[in-house]
Order: sequence, then structure tokens, then C-alpha cells
Amino acid sequence: MSTVLRPCPRKSLALHCVLLAMLGALATLPALAQKFPWKPVRLIVPYPPGGANDTAARMLAPGLTELLGQTFVIDNRGGGNTIIGSDLAAKAVPDGHTILMVAAGHAINPSLYPKLPYDSVRDFAPVALIGDGAYVLVAHPALGVAAVPELITLARGKPGQITYASSSIGNFTHLAAELFCSMAGVKMLHVPYKGGGPAIIDLLGGRVSIFFSTIAVARPHLQSGRIKGLGVTTARRSVALPDTPTIAEAGLPGFAASGWYGFIVPAKTPTAAIARLNGAVRDAMRPPDIREKLAAVGIEVVDSTAAQFGELINTDIAKWEKIVKPLNISPE
Repeated sequence: MSTVLRPCPRKSLALHCVLLAMLGALATLPALAQKFPWKPVRLIVPYPPGGANDTAARMLAPGLTELLGQTFVIDNRGGGNTIIGSDLAAKAVPDGHTILMVAAGHAINPSLYPKLPYDSVRDFAPVALIGDGAYVLVAHPALGVAAVPELITLARGKPGQITYASSSIGNFTHLAAELFCSMAGVKMLHVPYKGGGPAIIDLLGGRVSIFFSTIAVARPHLQSGRIKGLGVTTARRSVALPDTPTIAEAGLPGFAASGWYGFIVPAKTPTAAIARLNGAVRDAMRPPDIREKLAAVGIEVVDSTAAQFGELINTDIAKWEKIVKPLNISPE
């Protein structure tokens, strides 16, 4: 019996052609990666213009443009606590020409938002850590403490009575304080604000007692003596406050929390493209003037491989989950 060959429906044929085109494009990515970059690079900053993240991206973009021979175009996509810009990057073509600038909040969001439109680990690949963003634990003089052990002793004697400010619920300044409380075995009263500006104003006025502030905001008030610096949050001392000990060395061993900054790309970006980007980012941060400019906005340059940055992200996701989940913290 003969077989009759019937023509495929037009819709099926069109879908078949589209699938073939997509497969062909994906197949060419490894080959094109050897020539990376071959067009302008989109650098998504999931924050509005003007903040530390945006400023750092704009500082590094000219150097990256010169090193790689293609223009790095800043694309500010603020909103949704970085979720809008991050989702856009997660769904971009994974050819290395879309980069996402992230901060420590990228590792906090998975615990705060159980239904993110992307997976913070699986949908991205790390490129390079830019640097640490040290925060400093500051206290109003009226609290009567000048060192971390004194604060811990006082807090244990007055559970839930010492107030601490934060920039917002679920923000790094909030979770750093909760990490401190958890490790020190103390309880303090959270007073959230809508931004670091209002928080530092109320700290200066004595309406709250302590605050985990960015160094850039706190430094002039530390120098004037209006507040006291008890310790920086990072594992090593900050060059911006060299005489201020880390919280770990000041009396709470093992404490470390960094408001870091870095670059990631969509998952499945060719390793050759990631390697080129990593090398270029590290080279772009080497000039002393760039390091000084980044330090001025609170970013202390750290040289890292892509794998080292990936380990930091995974470690911080696990760290913040242990703080957020038991307290049932949810964003405003």
C-alpha cells in the first residue's frame, strides 16, 4: 500500500522554521564568543540614577569600553527592589552582551520574595566581584557605649529596649542588625525608615540609639563626634575608617557582612565571554584613581575570579535565609 505524503500545515511549518532558526542561533554562540564582544554591551543597573551602584557602573564603563573595544551602555531599570532589572537580565540572550550589576540585596531577595520571576542562582552566572561595601555600626553618645562588648552587655540587660534604625524592612541595614542580635544573643527594637537619610537624622537627634550606616554617610558625623563608631561590618578593616576595628575583632567573633557589588550575566553565557569580561573588569579597577573614586562612594575594590564571586553569592544567600526565615521578615 502506498503512503500519501501530505504537506505540513502552514502554522506547523512556520513554527518549525522558527525553532530551526533559534537552534541555529544558539549553536553559533560558542563560535561567536571567541570574538566577544562584537557589538555594544548593555549594562543593566537595577537602580535609579545617582546611587552608589549607578555611580560605580558609570565609573567602570569607560574603562571597559576601552579594554574591550565596544561601548558599554548603562541601562537604569530601577524598581521592585531590583527585581525588574534582574528579571530583564535573566531573560536576555546569553551571549555576554547583557550584564547585570548586583549588590548584596541580590542574595537577600530570595528569602524576602518566595516567588521571584527568576532563580537568583540558576538563571545567572557570576562574572566578577567589584568590591566590598563596608557598613559601620554607629551609636548615639547618649547610649553610653564606646565598644561592641559594652553594647552587648547593655542589650542583654535591657532586652527589646535599645532601638536600632534601618533604611527599610528587609534592607541590608536591617538584616545586618538582626545578624548582630542573633550572634550576640540579644534582642533590640527595630525602627524602620524610608531611606538612610531619615535614619541618620533621627540617630543624630537621639530618637534611635544605633544604626548600621554606610561609611560615606556616617564618616562626617564620626569625625565631628556626634556619633560613635563601634565597628565595621566587613571581615577586614575599611581603608576609609582604618582606626575603627571590625565588629569581629571588636568583640563578636565570626561576624561579617558586606554590602558587596558585582557583575553577573544570564545563565548559559559562554565561558569564553565570561572570562573576557572578568579580565576586563579586574583590569578596569586597577588604576589608582578608579580605586579612589570607588572608595569615595563606599566601595573597596576586591580582585576576584568568577568562581570566587559565585561562592560569595551562594554563601550570602544561605546566611540571610537563616536570618529572614525565622523572623518572617517580609518587604514593605
